[in-house]
Amino acid sequence: MRPPGMRYISTRGMAPRVDFEGALFSGYAPDGGLFMPEELPQLSIETLRQWSTLSYPGLVKELCTLFIGPELIPRDVLNGLIDQAFSRFRHREVVHLSRLRNGLNVLELWHGVTYAFKDLSLCCTAQFLQYFLEKKEKHITVVVGTSGDTGSAAIESVQGAKNMDIIVLLPKGHCTKIQELQMTTVLRENVHVFGVEGNSDELDEPIKAVFADVAFVKKHNLMSLNSINWSRVLVQMAHHFFAYFQCASSLDMDPLPPVEVVVPTGAAGNLAAGCIAQKMGLPIRLVVAVNRNDIIHRTVQQGDFSLSEALEQTLASAMDIQVPYNMERIFWLLSGSNSQVTRALMEQFERTQSVSLPKELHSKSKVPETGWLINNRHLSLTVPDARSLRPRCQHGWVLTRATFIEVADRQGLVSSHDGKTFS
Repeated sequence: MRPPGMRYISTRGMAPRVDFEGALFSGYAPDGGLFMPEELPQLSIETLRQWSTLSYPGLVKELCTLFIGPELIPRDVLNGLIDQAFSRFRHREVVHLSRLRNGLNVLELWHGVTYAFKDLSLCCTAQFLQYFLEKKEKHITVVVGTSGDTGSAAIESVQGAKNMDIIVLLPKGHCTKIQELQMTTVLRENVHVFGVEGNSDELDEPIKAVFADVAFVKKHNLMSLNSINWSRVLVQMAHHFFAYFQCASSLDMDPLPPVEVVVPTGAAGNLAAGCIAQKMGLPIRLVVAVNRNDIIHRTVQQGDFSLSEALEQTLASAMDIQVPYNMERIFWLLSGSNSQVTRALMEQFERTQSVSLPKELHSKSKVPETGWLINNRHLSLTVPDARSLRPRCQHGWVLTRATFIEVADRQGLVSSHDGKTFS
């Protein structure tokens, strides 16, 4: 494991190294890239066995200790911040694994205040921000673009904070009514929500342009809570560790048995977290579930990282994204931390909106698989079908549209695969 002093570098290799605090308070890196750990800790089988008995909050604490370091946040303070972050979750376990039939499992990530899985990473990130801001008596303005769930979870995490204002750009007509109301009905002085024309990809463009102006960002103390923020990805790694430990058939084997984790994705933050967990030694097999906005599917299957003619609105609106910016982190990982290759790919994509992956990188990108594309008709039909997979239990639930995509994707295959977890 890496000793204290973890440093972060840009995926494009042209920005100065920073510590966790520097990565936390950044949006994009100054060169347009995304921050990643300079070196990933490698976890031994013995460490994984020790972690297997931990609760979800316990896993978050261990991971954050590795990537933050006690010189920035002492361990006892860090533990307290994480406990405070999860104090309003409705389930005593914070995250719970529900077992369906035929080896199919659903990881319940929806027990936060806004019912979005992003409550988990954002509530922790907000606590880390508050800690540093109070120490330095500093004020920041958070800028967030949303396709729905990020905006409401970000608002919930910082509303009422004296040292933070939040500006949320909401794409009019592209979010669910509930998500829109969650954002527009918060009457706090530090919350500012604006409805904008266009889809979530289009509103990301001016946000990225703002963060490219380093002097402007510094002058106004701007930062982002979208999943470009490393802290979001860090906490989401715990989803994969917790799912693995809950589902692995035995930890007495060497090597440890694999577990398949199906991830519905839009901007690929949770997918990037899973890829990093793999690189650290967690034996998971990632399967990506997407809707009709299928750029990740085409990237994995064909090496075609390019925009479609138009973004297609679906019933899973939070996944209606054509520019999955965390794929940059995944390209960087798969290229062996090659910032030159990553920078060339992403700069070409920004110029032409189309990239054909080099053959070697494409072959490595097939490690996270993609399943069937799910359209609106499939989403509608999956509601009763998904319920039929649930055995009798004390507390029932209805799947979200993103989880519909996962269940629909694997429903016909559950009899021939073991140990599936939907996160």
